[in-house]
Amino acid sequence: MRPKIEIVKEEILSNNWYVLKKMTFKYQKCDGSWETQAREAYDRGNGAVILLYNREKQTVILTRQFRMPTYMNGNETGLLIEACAGLLDKDSPEDCIRRETEEETGYRVTNVHKVGEAYMSPGSVTEILYFFVAEYTPHMHTGQGGGIEKEQEEIEVLELPFGQALKMAANGEIRDAKTIMLLQYAQLHGLLHPVSKPQHILIAGPYRSNTGDDKALIEANMRLMNETALRVYEMGHMPVLGEWYALPLMETAGSRQIGDEIFERMFHPSAVRLLSLCDAVLRVGGPSKGADEMVRTAEVKGKRVYRDLGEISVLA
Repeated sequence: MRPKIEIVKEEILSNNWYVLKKMTFKYQKCDGSWETQAREAYDRGNGAVILLYNREKQTVILTRQFRMPTYMNGNETGLLIEACAGLLDKDSPEDCIRRETEEETGYRVTNVHKVGEAYMSPGSVTEILYFFVAEYTPHMHTGQGGGIEKEQEEIEVLELPFGQALKMAANGEIRDAKTIMLLQYAQLHGLLHPVSKPQHILIAGPYRSNTGDDKALIEANMRLMNETALRVYEMGHMPVLGEWYALPLMETAGSRQIGDEIFERMFHPSAVRLLSLCDAVLRVGGPSKGADEMVRTAEVKGKRVYRDLGEISVLA
């Protein structure tokens, strides 16, 4: 159903904090008749929210801060427990939630995964909220969090057992809709279930980056990735390097030197194909555009991204 709308008048009632408008419009009903209606709409832009979770510790990161509207409507202290969130401003949802996560919680996360979007109060507010989840580990903690002082933010960071957070949502201690939605998403999709079976993990690191194509330096890069692969194998998983596939294939295809036409045609594309068959990526070593692209591709595909061996569950 696509109702016909004709805007009659648009009035700005307030432009103090954000924009409150009164919209007068004609609306064509299902029977074909038209009627004039008036509605107020609050435009504060779109936002993003994220649930940080840790499988090994079985915990989630939430925040607590004062919310005046809740104080005005029955929340005795005005304090509300929420998932980290913020307005997009001019950022993309992904960039926004990475920024807000670091500002509010002190965790610098990169492997954010979008799980949905929703209008949160469509009868009065224009906002679309983008929902994200991300795994966190202690080494991602880069600061105290707590928000931005100049924005008058005073945010308490909470690390809670996942089971406790679910109980708090059930008994009313957590009453924020976006947070309840993300906690239920995590429960329904088993985000905090410990990894109980071997993962196929692509080891992504520099091959020829910053080597000047010096063979000794390339061999050192390969040795680092192979040694990392061995450690992943001993942890009970199945590691793989794109180089294990690409190098013999390129030689068979007739490649004679690094950077020739066959090399460029097969080296990186073979790793991209391989990634589609893997469960996760482990980023190791120094700067590498190719390895960073593997990470970005994995994030887009919703695969896990590890940046430290300590983030990977030990099965054996």
